[in-house]
Amino acid sequence: MIASPLVTATLFHIGPINVSAPVVATWVIMVLLAGGAAWYTRRLSLTPSKMQTVLELVVSTIDDQIRDTMQAEPERYRSLVGTLFLFILVSNWSSLLPGVEPPTAHVETDAALALIVFCATIFYGIRTRGLGRYLATFAEPTWIMIPLNVVEQITRTFSLVVRLFGNVMSGVFVVGIVLSLAGLLVPIPLMALDLLTGAVQAYIFTVLAMVFIGAALAENSTKTSSKEASQQ
Repeated sequence: MIASPLVTATLFHIGPINVSAPVVATWVIMVLLAGGAAWYTRRLSLTPSKMQTVLELVVSTIDDQIRDTMQAEPERYRSLVGTLFLFILVSNWSSLLPGVEPPTAHVETDAALALIVFCATIFYGIRTRGLGRYLATFAEPTWIMIPLNVVEQITRTFSLVVRLFGNVMSGVFVVGIVLSLAGLLVPIPLMALDLLTGAVQAYIFTVLAMVFIGAALAENSTKTSSKEASQQ
């Protein structure tokens, strides 16, 4: 169990840089995901094994979710969306390993993930619309809304941090407290619930990321509303 969600113990130093346990856990998860993907993609065949069938099902599910949520073809966004989901899922589930502090139970990791989504929203918005048209979306439906639209970009990114951090951190603390008070076997149902919560939180974070990026890609709401009004 972690002592505090806002304080991390330093394991070692690389020059002047302090390296904490969540950072090491993040590195290990990244190496496992990248190495596992590189190793297994070299073994793909036209006659899929059970594992390949499962992986293909995961990829097709992610593609379908991107189409449904972002209203866009998935090829350009699959790597980002799939990586976010898998990294958060594995990070959340790592709390079940003895002595492992899940990176997502620390606000620094969640802030970095939210910052990736924030930058991706701006990048894909400019790439799809162009700089001028993307900046013009902040003046929709009127230029008076510019400050509020800018604040919205910041607050929704902050909400990603708070939601993921709060849910994962609270789950780790509850399991740890029950484990320390009730022994080894009693917390098992809570650990199973923690698995479910970790999967749900990974899904919610990823879907919200798709919603934010999809909103940056979509045509402006003023044109859409006027078209619908004219049709009625």
